[in-house]
Parts: sequence; structure tokens; C-alpha cells
Amino acid sequence: MNFDLTDEQRAIQDTFARFCDERIAPQAAALDEARAFPRSLFRELAELGFFGMRYPESVGGTGLALTEFCLALTEVARGSMSLAGAVAMQSLMGTKFLQLLGNADIVERLFKPALAGDRIGAICMTEPNAGSDLESIATTATKVDGGYVINGQKTWITSAPVADFFTVFARAGDEKKLTIFLVEKEFKGLTVGREIHKMGVWALPTSEVAFDGCFVPDSHRLSKEEGDGEGHLRKTLAEIRIITGAMALGVARAAFDEAVRYAGERQQFGKPINRFQAIQLKLAEMATGLEAATALVHRAAWLCDAKRPHHKEAAMAKLFATETAASICDQAARVLASYGYAMEYPVQRYLRDVRFTLIGGGTSEILKLVIAKEVSA
Repeated sequence: MNFDLTDEQRAIQDTFARFCDERIAPQAAALDEARAFPRSLFRELAELGFFGMRYPESVGGTGLALTEFCLALTEVARGSMSLAGAVAMQSLMGTKFLQLLGNADIVERLFKPALAGDRIGAICMTEPNAGSDLESIATTATKVDGGYVINGQKTWITSAPVADFFTVFARAGDEKKLTIFLVEKEFKGLTVGREIHKMGVWALPTSEVAFDGCFVPDSHRLSKEEGDGEGHLRKTLAEIRIITGAMALGVARAAFDEAVRYAGERQQFGKPINRFQAIQLKLAEMATGLEAATALVHRAAWLCDAKRPHHKEAAMAKLFATETAASICDQAARVLASYGYAMEYPVQRYLRDVRFTLIGGGTSEILKLVIAKEVSA
């Protein structure tokens, strides 16, 4: 594998790096404190073509690879993890199954406007008793004349309070296997419930979603056959893990850069603290971890783009990148000492936000089991 970026990849990275520095970073703290969905920046990223990067030109996308998308997403996350979470949801999980499985009406009326930032999508999988265990999903879809009636409870649904449509996984058919449905916010029986107040990513709304006798027409069953949902989901899972690793790289880079800046400015005993060996060792460990995590994420993305086996590598990349990012954010806070605990400095936000990446796409414990199974096969 060639680790050098192509000219096109470098141009994409530079474009979103500038956008981060000029538009996202100056607003990140205020967005976080306001706890409001970053709608203006969301639309600006749509205008840059961010939401269409992973989709073909035939449906309004730009047909770029996962590697290019990860480069862009890392820069967004460097500025704001809340915004990165929102646009990652919109670019992949919130819209993928509409493009892959939706009919012409759905593509024209919902998917294409979503690429333009005019509609917002969310995905409903997690339930109170079903996280990593897909077998425990209990939401049901009962066949009736002209469609299905969905009943169940979902939780931890990213972007739910602002979403216009939801991709829903429910059990349907005689064997009650996972089937994919599209539910629009206007459908009766859909309720966006209690918003979940989180430790971090304050500008990324997350809430419960309930389905109480929600009628969904046959045209909105995205699955071609009842029960094919789990297969489609597992094909997407590796991408989810890789892009979560890419987001972790962004917040880790932000924390590292802040630690380097502060260590060069903070004076103790007549010299900058970056002259002290204890600080130098921390910075060296942080830099090395960041470099290694970047290599793992980029390699996993490259394997995915090359259509080579990458599920183990995706799990490794997500595991190492997110755990390393959490460590880097913690070490950055230690470099800043008391100021790392102060709300006026961004490190406290990085420390809170990085934990978001430890959960999505599978916890570290689940990922270790996935990797162990692969290497033991």
C-alpha cells in the first residue's frame, strides 16, 4: 500500500482543513454551549458536496472513495465532533439504504434533497435492550393491507429531533427477521421522544423514538425481501467502523495540537514547559499514537476501496484509533494541568467528545471479540 496521498486526495484534505480552520473551529465552543444542531454549518458542508462524496454521480453524488471521505471527515471532527457526528450520519447511515434500496420516488423526493442538506436522515437500530446484540431487536412490523404496522421503541437515535425521515430496522414476516423500512416524520404513530442529555457532543441531538401502530406503505419497505436487513447492515458495518476511526483521528489531532501549542507558551521555572522531559515524553507518545492510528484507519479505508477483505482491519482501526484518541485527549488535559479542566479551553470538550467514538460501531470489547474470532479462524 502507498501511504502517500494523491494530488486529488491532498486537495480534498486541504479544502476541508481550511473549512475547519475558517468556519468550524471559530464556532465550535459556542455551538457546544448552545446545545443546538449546527444547521448552518451542516448546509455549508452540503454545498461543498460532503454528503454526496460516497454516492455515484447518477444520483447527484461525486463518486469518491472511502479514503477521500475519511480525509474530509477527520478535518470536520478536528473542528467539532458534534458536527462530524451529524454529517457522518447524513452521509452514510442516514441515507445509504435509501440510495441502495429506495424506489425512484424516494430517491428524488428524499435522498437527493438530503445530499443538498435540505432533508435530514437518521437510522433506528438501537433499542433499550438491543445494542451490539442484533438478535435482541424487538421492534415488529406486521403485514396489513397496503403496508405494515410498526410497533416498538428505539433509543440513542442520532439526529432524531431534527430528522425528516428514519431508516428503521424491525422484525417482519413469519420468521420475524430484520427488515428495513423508511418512516417519514409525518407518519402517524411515530413519536420522537425524550432527548438524551449526554456527557459530550452537546450540539448533536440524540433521543428516543417510539412506533405505536405506525402504518408504513409497501412502497416504504426498503428491503427487497422480508428478512434481508441484517445482511445489508453487516455489509455497512465495516464502513461505519472506519469512519468512526476517522472522526477519532480528528479530535485526537485537535487535542495534540492544543497540547503542543500550550507547552510551547506556558512558562515554568523560567522556560517553556516543553523543555521539561516529562512533557516531552507525553508529546512523543501522543505523536506516535496518532501516527499509528492514522496509518491503521487509512489502510482499512484503502482495503475497502480496493474491495479486498477488510472487516478485521476495520475493527482493528476503530479499536486502536478510538482508544488512542481517548488517551491523547487525556494526556493533552494533563499537559494543560488545571487549564485542561477549565471550560474556557477546548481540551475539556475534546476529552468529553472523544468518548462518543468509543461507542458507535461497536464498543472496544465487542471489537476485540471480532478481531479474536478473525485471527483464530
